[in-house]
Amino acid sequence: MQWWARRQFSHGRAVPYDVGTYRAGWAAYPELIRQYHPELNHGIALSQVPLAADVLLCWECPLGHRFAATPTEQRERPGQVRRRSAWCPDCSALARPQPVVLGEARALPRKPRRPAPELCTKTPALPTGTAFVSACAPRPASAAEGRLRAALATRIEFDPAVNAVKVSRPFFRHTEVWPDIVFPELRVALEYDTVGRHGLEHVGKRQDADLRKDRALRAAGWEVIRVRTGKLEPLGPHDLVLSSTGAASITRIIEELRTIRGALLVDAYLR
Repeated sequence: MQWWARRQFSHGRAVPYDVGTYRAGWAAYPELIRQYHPELNHGIALSQVPLAADVLLCWECPLGHRFAATPTEQRERPGQVRRRSAWCPDCSALARPQPVVLGEARALPRKPRRPAPELCTKTPALPTGTAFVSACAPRPASAAEGRLRAALATRIEFDPAVNAVKVSRPFFRHTEVWPDIVFPELRVALEYDTVGRHGLEHVGKRQDADLRKDRALRAAGWEVIRVRTGKLEPLGPHDLVLSSTGAASITRIIEELRTIRGALLVDAYLR
C-alpha cells in the first residue's frame, strides 16, 4: 500500500506503527473490527491504522460485501437507522426502497423540499434550564443504567422521576433534552454511554448528537458528566471512563460532582 510505504519512508522504520498502537481508539467500533481483515489489507492490522488516516482500506461485511472506504468514512457511517447493515454501503443501499418507473425510462420528478418539522407542543412553557418531568422522555435504555441510578440513589439524594431539562434551542423536535440522570439542585446531567449490542450507539453521527445535546445543556447553565464504557473515549471535560457501576465508580462520580459544584453544595445532598 502506497500510504504505508510513505509512512515507512517518513518514519524511517519498516513498521511505522506497531501492532496495538491504535487499539484503544478502534475498541469503540466493534463492528468495524469485525469487518476489517488484515489479509485484505496487505497484512496490516487495524490497530496499526490511525483513526483519521486518509487512506482507502478494504472492508467486508457479515454478508460478504467487500468495499473500500477510509477510516473516517466508516466511523461516521451509522446514521438514523439502528441496524448492523448501516456499517456497509451495499447493505444500506439494498435496505432502501428503490423507485419503480413504469414504461419508458424518464427522469423522476424532484421531490419537494420538506418543511421544517413542527416542534412538540407537550413541552411546558418553563424558564430555560428548568428540570421537570417530561411526558415525552423515553424509557431507560438499559438495565445497567437502572443499576447506576439505583446505586447513586443510595449515596446522594435526587428525584429519579425528573427526566428532562428545558433548553433554549430545539433539540430535534423538542425544546427539552432527556439526560439519563438529572440532579436538579446541582444543575448537572449524567449520561451513561455504551456502544450497544451492535456497536452503533454513541459513535459516528450519534456521537455528534451527543455533543449537540451537551452544548444545549451547557447553554442552559448546566454541566454534563458522561460515564463512558466499552472503550468509548471522553467527549467533555468531566467525562469518566468506567467499566462498572460498582461502589468505586459511584465514588468517582460524586468526586466529579464536587469538582463541578464544590464539596460544600454536593455534600449537603449526600446520604
